[in-house]
Amino acid sequence: MLIRPRRNRQNEVIRSMIRENFLAPEHLIAPLFVIDGKDQNIPIKSMPGHSRLSIDHLILEAKELYSMGIKCIALFPAIQDSLKTPDAREAYNEQGLNFRAIRAIKESVPGMLVMGDIALDPYSSDGHDGLVDPKTGEILNDPTLEILARQAICEAKAGVDIIGPSDMMDGRVGYLRNALDEEGFQKTLIMSYTAKYASAFYGPFRDALDSAPKKGDKKTYQMDPSNGTEALREAALDEAEGADIMMVKPGLAYLDVIYRLKQQSTLPISAYNVSGEYAMVKAAAQNGWIDHDKVVLETLMSFRRAGADIILTYHAKEAALLLN
Repeated sequence: MLIRPRRNRQNEVIRSMIRENFLAPEHLIAPLFVIDGKDQNIPIKSMPGHSRLSIDHLILEAKELYSMGIKCIALFPAIQDSLKTPDAREAYNEQGLNFRAIRAIKESVPGMLVMGDIALDPYSSDGHDGLVDPKTGEILNDPTLEILARQAICEAKAGVDIIGPSDMMDGRVGYLRNALDEEGFQKTLIMSYTAKYASAFYGPFRDALDSAPKKGDKKTYQMDPSNGTEALREAALDEAEGADIMMVKPGLAYLDVIYRLKQQSTLPISAYNVSGEYAMVKAAAQNGWIDHDKVVLETLMSFRRAGADIILTYHAKEAALLLN
C-alpha cells in the first residue's frame, strides 16, 4: 500500500503537529445564575455542580474563573416572583438584581468580560420572552422591542461588554444596535442568539430561573428543530442588522447548523452547550456509564470542529481545570 493514513497517527508528537482543532479556556464562556441576598449558594438539583449565587459568591466565582483563564461570564438573574409582571418592567429597573450584579463584577474583576441576557422571560409573570397579548395570548413582536432596548441600555450603563438577545423577536438586532448607538454605546457587542430552537434541552435552565411559560410554548418565536436552511435566513438578517457574533442554541443536536453558519458568514460563531446537554453528561457519569472528563472534552471539541469560535458551557470551569 502506498497510502497508509495510520503513519500520521503513530505517536503523540506527530498527532499533535497535524491536529486540526484545539480547545483552550479562552474559547469558553461560563454561564452563571445570580440571586438576591447575601451568602447564598443554592445548588440546582437538575444541574449538579451549579448553584444560584448571591452577588458576594458570584464575585468569588468570577475571580476563580478568571484565574483559570476563563475571561467571560454570562449572567442570568433569578428574581423573586413578586417582581415579575405582565409588562416585565423589572427588566429595566437600574437598581434591579441583574444590573447590580453586572456592576459588582466589573468593579471586582475588571478584566472579566460580562455578557448580559436580553429577553423578558426572567421578568415576565407570563414566562415568555416577549410581551403577551392578554386577550389572544399572542407574543407581541414590535412592542417587545422597546422593552428589550431599554433593558439593553441599562445593561450597557451598568458596564456589560456583550449583550445577548435571546428573545428571537424579528428585527431585534437592528433595533438594539440603533438604540445602543444612539446612547453612545457603540463599543458594546451584540452576540445574537441567531438560531435558537424551540428545544426540549432547556429544562434544567428553566428550573434554575423558574422561567418556564405559564401558558403555551415558545414555538411561534423560537425555531422549529426540523429546519436548517431557515437558520441561514436568520443569520443573513442578523449580520445585516449589525450582529458582531452569531450563536446557535442548543449545541450538540445542531452541529450541522453551526457548520452551515460558519460556511456562510465571516462573523465569529458561538455555540451554547445547554443545560439539558450538561445534565445528561452528569447523569450518565454518576451512573458510571461514561468517562466524565473525556466526554466533556470530546463534546467541547465537537463544537470547535463544527466551526464554533466560542462555546458557552456549564462545563467551563471543569473543562478549564482539565485543559490547564
